[in-house]
Amino acid sequence: MKVLDRTIRIGDKPQIVGETAGFKSSLNQVSNEDNVAIYELELASDNPTELSELIVQWRLPCTNIKGEWSTGALYEKRLRADWELASVVSRVSVNAPVLTLFGHEDENIVTIACSDVVNTLELMAPVREEDNFIYCQLTFFTEKMPLTTSYKTQIRVDQRMFHFSECIDDVGKWWAGFENLKPAIVPAAAKVPMYSTWYSYHQNFTPAQLLQECRQAKKLGYEGIIVDDGWQTLDGGRGYDYTGDWNPDRITETRQFVKTIQAMDMKCMFWYSVPFCGKKSKAYQQFKGKFLTEGHPWAPVFDPRYPEVRTYLIEKYASALIDWDLDGFKLDFIDDFKTYPETELTKANGRDYASVDEGVYRLMSDVMTELKKIKPDVLIEFRQKYIGPAMRRFGNMFRAFDCPNDSVGNRMRTTDVKMLCGNTAVHSDMITWHQTETVETAALQLTNVLFAVPQLSVRLEETSEDHQQMIAFYTKYWQKNKAILMDGDFVPYNPLANYPILSASDDEKIIFGVYEEMVVELDADFGKIDLVNGKMSEQIAFEFLEDYGKCKVKIYDCMGNLDWKGKLKFGEGLHALEVPPNGMIRIRKKTKSTKLRIVN
Repeated sequence: MKVLDRTIRIGDKPQIVGETAGFKSSLNQVSNEDNVAIYELELASDNPTELSELIVQWRLPCTNIKGEWSTGALYEKRLRADWELASVVSRVSVNAPVLTLFGHEDENIVTIACSDVVNTLELMAPVREEDNFIYCQLTFFTEKMPLTTSYKTQIRVDQRMFHFSECIDDVGKWWAGFENLKPAIVPAAAKVPMYSTWYSYHQNFTPAQLLQECRQAKKLGYEGIIVDDGWQTLDGGRGYDYTGDWNPDRITETRQFVKTIQAMDMKCMFWYSVPFCGKKSKAYQQFKGKFLTEGHPWAPVFDPRYPEVRTYLIEKYASALIDWDLDGFKLDFIDDFKTYPETELTKANGRDYASVDEGVYRLMSDVMTELKKIKPDVLIEFRQKYIGPAMRRFGNMFRAFDCPNDSVGNRMRTTDVKMLCGNTAVHSDMITWHQTETVETAALQLTNVLFAVPQLSVRLEETSEDHQQMIAFYTKYWQKNKAILMDGDFVPYNPLANYPILSASDDEKIIFGVYEEMVVELDADFGKIDLVNGKMSEQIAFEFLEDYGKCKVKIYDCMGNLDWKGKLKFGEGLHALEVPPNGMIRIRKKTKSTKLRIVN
């Protein structure tokens, strides 16, 4: 990142800072409606010229700003200083080019987004200590770019005083309006609970073990299995030396294995590490010289700019879909497609693209075109960080990045993904815990990802009856309330405090996940209120700002056992109810819908 000269005068509208050598440049406002402005950046040259680093910058007063949200922020949602590194670095397979500054009541101060979701882009909006202004900045072409005669993109600046999550959601809708960014259709099967083999077995399993796990998982409410790394090799060393050939060495009767799972009315998906070609594979010898790098610590990385590389990978997935009748794929490590020090950015030696990012876009586009010809409702899972708007065109399941046994991290990651991914199904990272964990503490893993599709990864044959009862209770609760949890009005509160409360609602019902000691404040009435106690304390506090009247109340523990039921009258003011750790309060009364706010 280039540190700008602080003596340069910066205005309150986006402007190009510095020279654009070899190009004529323009930055013009093309629309401004309801405090949402669109600017168009355009570069043109008479001859093919290399794009050099270009900066667009403007400033805003640093007033009422609490923190900063971006797709990769996680625990770092604080306000940054201008001597720090860029907040967001995005490209086709990493993050998304969007950044939000939010205020002290979770309101949007400014949300900045760019329509170039393919090429590498840096975004930042730090405070400058000399004048207490926010310096919004987009830096283009920080990585070496192929020669070109033109470049065009749009920058969106949203300063509406809406809830910050609403403005982030609108960015997703804006991206989806571009013809080349239309999201993939999301089949119903993308929104069903899944069993994953990764944390439970890693690379060491037998087909018989997995079939037995499927039978038990189905009883608990799970409707699919993702067979992760290990099906393609007998090596159990957690390495990638044998990737690239994709022969079912561990599951030799592959078609029968898949057929048996589907006979249980479950979906079956297989894992593939898309870029890796292990040195012990036959494919490594076949594609020698056609890698982005051989210096990756895990395995050589295919170069998707070669048509024969793309054809090879597509044929591997297509044949698996046809020969084994898979329902989908977990396509992993796409973010390792990138420019390495030894990568040449030219159309030469058989490459039909100079840009790696454009080669990745072409690969994924061709993969989806071919797979949908075979099975229109094919399931494709991508993982954080490759969950940006370009990837929504290719995948229909976005999963939180790996955070084993980390309930808080899983909550934060799924929430960050959910705000931006529209109707694309957001999945939790695989849920796991130590077998000696108490059932109440293990339940944290489920309650904290209530607003995402659960993926389970514990060995069910070794799991206690209490744990299985807890899994069944919350999985079946999720199934019953899926329409609200997945597609309802979703509101995340207090991002700088790790989203201590989440809610989702429709016209009749609201569901809260309460993860810290906070007061849930209700302005008016929903007919149905569920308060999930996603913590280890034994109380939930809430406040009605007007009389709620008499209602029926049921309180459950984390295994679904009824702890208490009765009728209560809730008048205006504060209330608190005892509830077991990771249990639930259900309040029922026919009333009008409501608006909410949370007292921090």
